[in-house]
Amino acid sequence: RYAENVRDVLFTALSAEKRATRVAQRFNRALNTMPHGLIMLGPDARVVVANAEAARLLSYGSTDALMGRSINSLLMRGVAGGLVAREDCRYIEGQLTRALRQGLDRKVLVSLTNGTYYEFSAREGSQDLGVITFEDVTKRVEAEEKIRSMARYDTLTGLANRAYFHEMVVETMAGGDRDRKCALVVFDLDDFKTINDTLGHPVGDGLLYAVGETLSHVLDDKALISRHGGDEFVIYFDRIENQDDLAIRMDALFAGLEGEIDVGGHLLRIQASCGAVMSTAGDGDFDAMIVKADLALYKAKELGKNSWTLFEAALDEEFRSRQLMKAELRNAIETDGLRVVYQPIIAMDSMRIASCEALCRWDHPELGSISPAIFIPLAEEMGIISTISKFVLNAACMECARWPSQISVSVNLSAKDFRNQDIVEQVRAALKNSGLAPERLELEVTETALLDDKALTARYIEELKTLGVRIALDDFGTGYSSLSYLHKLPLNKVKIDRSFVLDLGYNNRSLELIKNVVNLCRALGLAVTIEGVETFEQLKLLALYVKPDLAQGFLFGSALSAQGIETMSTIVWHFDKDVSSSSRASYHYSNV
Repeated sequence: RYAENVRDVLFTALSAEKRATRVAQRFNRALNTMPHGLIMLGPDARVVVANAEAARLLSYGSTDALMGRSINSLLMRGVAGGLVAREDCRYIEGQLTRALRQGLDRKVLVSLTNGTYYEFSAREGSQDLGVITFEDVTKRVEAEEKIRSMARYDTLTGLANRAYFHEMVVETMAGGDRDRKCALVVFDLDDFKTINDTLGHPVGDGLLYAVGETLSHVLDDKALISRHGGDEFVIYFDRIENQDDLAIRMDALFAGLEGEIDVGGHLLRIQASCGAVMSTAGDGDFDAMIVKADLALYKAKELGKNSWTLFEAALDEEFRSRQLMKAELRNAIETDGLRVVYQPIIAMDSMRIASCEALCRWDHPELGSISPAIFIPLAEEMGIISTISKFVLNAACMECARWPSQISVSVNLSAKDFRNQDIVEQVRAALKNSGLAPERLELEVTETALLDDKALTARYIEELKTLGVRIALDDFGTGYSSLSYLHKLPLNKVKIDRSFVLDLGYNNRSLELIKNVVNLCRALGLAVTIEGVETFEQLKLLALYVKPDLAQGFLFGSALSAQGIETMSTIVWHFDKDVSSSSRASYHYSNV
């Protein structure tokens, strides 16, 4: 009986040992297949358990080599190998030891000199055991850094983006001497849209990249630079002495931008307009400074581009007046405060009104007549130019339908109008509602509108032609690609810009040029209107040597009301005989 009891005890002990062995094997298997390193520290803060990944990451041959070592001993191996600085070693040890002692969970990210990153995690275990895990998190850190970089930097130029630039400037202004002067500069590239439209967006992107590179080299390291979007860049200068100091920096900036750069085989010249504002760091309001610099930028462009302007208080007043005028313009549109007048266009063979150009006028109740040169650009800024175009179109068609049938009307369409999907339907509706014969309506399109979206504009012009209306190319000669439009687009007429006529009586070359342009248009079957005829001498020269179909200008009077056009429809201009006789007389223009 006793032997049986002994046997049972032995069997039970052996079974328990086997079970313990199996548990230990499973534990070791789990421990050594973990994706990160693990060590367990005993009450004396020395290693009692370690896995294979810990040995590999810490460059030990086996887990046995880790046993009994302290945290400091393990980290010093990295110091000896040049992977960790000694001061970093002390910091890491202090953080991990403190976490274990206080029973806290803590993570410490360590950057090694070979470019890799380890993350150590400390947590208290059971029975006075501390657990430290660590792993190579280089890929994760690089991914996070990439995301952080994408959130902070412009992907095209590598410069700070709007949000990060705002953060950096605010932080910079908040530090140091509050009374020091600083400056913010906003600038954009002149006529950048033309480069995108004519040479393509890849070339435009290449130019933006080149500008970013140039700014980084020209400006000192203390200047903060940002690409805010599009072709707009912003620069922050800290510690500016005075306006003269800022002027020196701006001169250096423009000097650095001079010359041509090769972008995709295209030699391009960088031209930019800048607006600057100065402030003291303590009083600096980033958003307010941006607004003021923008106002100065607008003024620089107004004064001729490729220059810079410093903000003055008068610009703020001008801005407020501009905003007020925008509100009043919108009100004028909503309350029928606009009217349409008509500038006569004279047939050169009869000296009678053959057509007229519809022009919008705004009579302000307090300021009187507001020049179109003021309110039309405002309407374009506000995005309501198409509303004005529609108003003029409808009014012109209604009035022209009441005039004698030999008189037609011309209506200007802006680049914005040709981005409006409803433009064809608007013209169709205006003709239907007025009962005007389509051939009596002429739509004038500028080169700016054609450049904006060539394919879309050409499509709309084709659709408008199917309605029976006529199409005229306005301000011919003011751009550099006018000739290409003469054979690519279904035009009926060309209106030669007034700049050709200005020195007609003084410059033989001007007369030759305008004569050749008219002959070219006539060979292509296009009618020609000469704009800007203001003197009788100009008219005689045109009648004698150029012989255009039509003439337009202040010589024939100012723009008239619809009733005025109807009244003048039967009038022959009083110098009809003078022009006719001059062609038979001995009037001579030398060297023609």
